[in-house]
Amino acid sequence: MEKLKELWAFVQADWIEHTVRLVGENTPTRENLHLQIQDFAQALHNVLDEGAYHKLDPILERWASSLTQTDLESSTSDLMRFMGILMTSAFETIKQHLKPPEALILIGGLLPCFNYAYERLAHHEIEVKTSYISNRLSQVQQRLERLDKSKSDFIAIAAHELKTPLTLVEGYTAMLREGLRQRAALSHDVTILIEGIENGAKRLRNIIEDMIDVSLIDNALLSLNLQPIWLSHLFEILDRELHTAIEERHQALKIHHFPGCTEMIFGDPERLLQAFRNILVNAIKFTPDGGKIEINGRELPGFIEVTIRDTGIGIDPNDQSLIFEKFARIGNVALHSSGKTKFKGGGPGLGLPIAKGIIEAHGGTIWVESEGYDEVRCPGSTFHVLLPKHPPLLEGRAADFLAALTPTQSLSE
Repeated sequence: MEKLKELWAFVQADWIEHTVRLVGENTPTRENLHLQIQDFAQALHNVLDEGAYHKLDPILERWASSLTQTDLESSTSDLMRFMGILMTSAFETIKQHLKPPEALILIGGLLPCFNYAYERLAHHEIEVKTSYISNRLSQVQQRLERLDKSKSDFIAIAAHELKTPLTLVEGYTAMLREGLRQRAALSHDVTILIEGIENGAKRLRNIIEDMIDVSLIDNALLSLNLQPIWLSHLFEILDRELHTAIEERHQALKIHHFPGCTEMIFGDPERLLQAFRNILVNAIKFTPDGGKIEINGRELPGFIEVTIRDTGIGIDPNDQSLIFEKFARIGNVALHSSGKTKFKGGGPGLGLPIAKGIIEAHGGTIWVESEGYDEVRCPGSTFHVLLPKHPPLLEGRAADFLAALTPTQSLSE
């Protein structure tokens, strides 16, 4: 130990000056750099004296904690490069000022010290960078949460504010129609104009109601009126509702009689109608004229899976999760035609997000499968809806009692 200390003391000053020249040339922090290297040289002296490598830790921690924001965001490690310069400079100075036997002795004593310094400096640097990245991610997440809340608040406020003038438009349109009818002035041309206003107001009301539903889903305020239902009944209603749109597009809607479709389950019929309607309208919209849409499914333990398959243009794998995000629109929006069920018709992009929110509120899930997007080959898409037979709110005796009912029975019986 004494020999190592003597040899290190002999070359220490020259090593400091040589290192400062290598690292700190043309830098305004030359004086501070000299002090940092001097401190490290003294720490090495203490380690050679006592053999306790941990005495290097305080200065290594200080170096790691002094990293700038640029250093923390960089993929390279300036500290590792700096430590490499310190070690290389030390070995060059030793070879220059000591005889080979003495140089080997000192290098042999310093090598474990530098190895330890490398390892601990890398550890401290990783800790500091990990903490920095975690803090940045936390800040970004908080900003995104605030932004998402602001968007949800804006949607809710805008929807409610739009309802008032819309109600006035609807009311005055109805009064105008009735007034003209009483005066026998309701001609065919005027009727067409009034119907145009009413249709536009109805379309706007649907959009506003969708915006309110999105706000309720975002804030976990969507309430469900759970009652016994049969999926086959829901599909019959949707078949009648969408018959005109299907005929206009020369499409075919086939509803299969699958296991579980006539079994009684529990859910909110209005909300489930809305969810399946949105999925079917999406299928109609993105299936070319003459295409086919099929509703099928199967019964699983505790669940019923419904599949809605179309022969449409398909969905790119990168967009298959995006379509369930509110206001998400894939493709070139400028090329989309206007109309709820026209081919590639426009819309606010709320139908599938609302369907997802409703299905998840029932304790179910929804996902889509598609080979990809191709308007020529039309690979189609298949939407999967998994619904529980008994939602979490219906357990124990209540679930057993309701499960004993048949499709021809009701709760009032």
